[in-house]
Amino acid sequence: MTVNLRLLAAQIAGLFVLFAAALFLPAGTIAWPAGWIFLILFFGFVIAVSYWLLKYSPGLLAERMTGVGKPDQKSWDRTFHIVAGIIFFGWLVLMALDAARFQWSEMPLPLQVGGVILLLSSFVLFFRTFRENAYLSPAVRIQKDRGQAVVSTGPYRHVRHPMYSAFVLYALSTTLLLSSWWGLLPAVALIVLVAWRAVQEERTLLEELPGYAEYMATVKYRMIPHVW
Repeated sequence: MTVNLRLLAAQIAGLFVLFAAALFLPAGTIAWPAGWIFLILFFGFVIAVSYWLLKYSPGLLAERMTGVGKPDQKSWDRTFHIVAGIIFFGWLVLMALDAARFQWSEMPLPLQVGGVILLLSSFVLFFRTFRENAYLSPAVRIQKDRGQAVVSTGPYRHVRHPMYSAFVLYALSTTLLLSSWWGLLPAVALIVLVAWRAVQEERTLLEELPGYAEYMATVKYRMIPHVW
């Protein structure tokens, strides 16, 4: 499958501008080392995984670039993306105001270092999920056009939604790296929202994807092994 490289570059560049603006405009300064470390790590991963997908799974890359907004995306999922996007970028703004402009929070350096380690761990799980699931669309839709089938290997042997498990690590690690205690509140809200989406997504998969009921009977946990 051919991937539109100009669109890919534009999407990554546009996302970088959004992230940078959400962090550094409310921070009131570009002299915020934690903000730069986060941006470099995150977009380094975005570029690296995009290159890997381009080389080894171009169909998945194309789906991730264009999946949101397709006619068969569930209507509730469209609303989810809007709400989650507002909370997500509001979260970045809040952490910038907290940690950089007003310095309401004071977080020990070891916790920030731990945030970096946890963030890198989330990237490992994100990548393993991308590598295992060629149908990992950003939209909740049954990809009949791509012959979607149940995936039960790799991290899917342990939880049914490893992408969301990785997001839990990502959300918590970002608040630590950016040194914002206030950031934990919207981080938890985002995790709860993603958990809600997991439940709704499973209803769709049960109804429309052959073999998913059997998979659910085998893999008991959604996001956190032995917990939920």
